[in-house]
Amino acid sequence: MSLTILGWGPDLDLALSSFVSQSSSSASLVPGRVVRQQRGLLTVQTAGPALLARAAGRLLHQAQGVEALPTVGDWVLLQPPASGDGEALMHAVLPRRSLLKRREAGSEHDGQLIAANVDVVFLVVGLDGNFNPRRIERSLTVAWNSGATPVVLLTKADLADDAAERVLEVEALAPGVDVLAVSARTGLGVEDVRARLPAGRTGVLLGSSGVGKSTLTNRLLDAARLATQPVSAEGDRGRHTTTHRELFVLEHGGLIIDGPGIREVGLWGDDEEGLAHAFADVLALATGCRFNDCGHQNEPGCAVRAAVEDGTLSQERRWSFEKLQREQAFLHRQTDAAAQREHKRMERNRSKEGPARARLKRGE
Repeated sequence: MSLTILGWGPDLDLALSSFVSQSSSSASLVPGRVVRQQRGLLTVQTAGPALLARAAGRLLHQAQGVEALPTVGDWVLLQPPASGDGEALMHAVLPRRSLLKRREAGSEHDGQLIAANVDVVFLVVGLDGNFNPRRIERSLTVAWNSGATPVVLLTKADLADDAAERVLEVEALAPGVDVLAVSARTGLGVEDVRARLPAGRTGVLLGSSGVGKSTLTNRLLDAARLATQPVSAEGDRGRHTTTHRELFVLEHGGLIIDGPGIREVGLWGDDEEGLAHAFADVLALATGCRFNDCGHQNEPGCAVRAAVEDGTLSQERRWSFEKLQREQAFLHRQTDAAAQREHKRMERNRSKEGPARARLKRGE
């Protein structure tokens, strides 16, 4: 398979040349893209065969954390097995243009890599009971943090009488983000999804189990490549049908990554850019607050609280922003020792804050 079909371009040519010039042992290494991950075992598609591969000991030893290890969508350099059988060894991960990741469910510190080198993150939300504005806001934050562009897909639109109203609702809480009503069964919106994946461009589907990710992938492929199951009648709960992540090449040349449903979308890392994108409207309001460090609680002259009171901003969206802001700050303190020291310093200064300013900020 031509690597160009998988998205190889001039930037990767440059990265490969740079690696070769710095490593004397790279002559026998070949490039490839990770196209499948199942239970830790990776499949890498090279210009020749697809190879089962694992990280070489040196790569594991030098990795500063899970973020440095390969995942679906990564471009890697690997040593093919000496014979036709056996596993290839991955010796390097080429520089990424994006990385979609989340905090592991039930953990404060551990993260999970979802996909690398994606251009579009399709946030898949079912209109048959899965719809949750707060979860959409959280997913948008994670998607923006990846470096890719989010697009919201409201699936199973053929089952909803209010699909058009839902689109407008999501557009209001997702400034600048495309929102599409989609039905894999009827074909509604499928061509709009394809249009966002021209040749060489990679998308990834992110959503809960049962929202129709695999059904949509099959529709995009025009083939039943992935197993699907109906949603449980009890509470509209999705079933985990897909058990691995896999990259597929569409007939027109675009690429799509499908994977298991995600129960929790936890923030991971200290990048605040995603929050700024997802809540651009709230941050724009905050520029009108009297105090630069306004906490949007009891301070006088708070533009955010005023917007809630006059109906410009919903109370639920304000609470969602504050919750994610606290979560992001906590992660920042956990992952950055300097930030921990700064947090302690600020807490000490806050405790010493002059009584007059403290009373002023309380509105007294």
